[in-house]
Amino acid sequence: MPETADPQNHALRRTVIVVALLNCAYFGIEFSVGLAIGSVSLFADSIDFLEDASVNLLIAVGLRWSAQNRARLGMLLALILLIPAIAGLWTAAEKLTSLAPPAPVPLTLTGLGALAVNLVCALMLARVRDHGGSLTRAAFLSARNDTIANVAIILAGAVTALLWRSAWPDLIVGVGIAIMNADAAREVWEAARGEHTRAQA
Repeated sequence: MPETADPQNHALRRTVIVVALLNCAYFGIEFSVGLAIGSVSLFADSIDFLEDASVNLLIAVGLRWSAQNRARLGMLLALILLIPAIAGLWTAAEKLTSLAPPAPVPLTLTGLGALAVNLVCALMLARVRDHGGSLTRAAFLSARNDTIANVAIILAGAVTALLWRSAWPDLIVGVGIAIMNADAAREVWEAARGEHTRAQA
């Protein structure tokens, strides 16, 4: 059966395109709020939304490629996954100069919205995560990690509002998001390298 006629590929392509559009839409919202209130965690997570949109669009294109080229794309996606990690750490370093706490209510509400979007994306990708190798692994890990990050952002907002009026809860979450993204990049890279080796054999 030609790859373009594969119903699994068709379902996967449709899923990643919808996920890409959802991520792109919420990137604008979260990025704007993050800049407005000076939130490291929202900024890091918003870059993650943009990265997720790019990853899923690349997957939609790469599904038509050979196994070897898909493995190469998987390695490229691993490098793309590092972008929000680097951006988050850079923003955290910048924040250390002022340590002004972000407004907790917009932080929490924006985190709740991001959680809803990422839960929908993660559930959609979970249904197709066993098809497409390292490509769908990259997309699923991104959505899963984003969901965890959003829960942490909501908790940071609650802690800032109720217990500790400080920039540190937001900073800690922002750095945690960066570390989690770096680990996902490593996992995708290793999976793609293995696929590339098998494709060459």
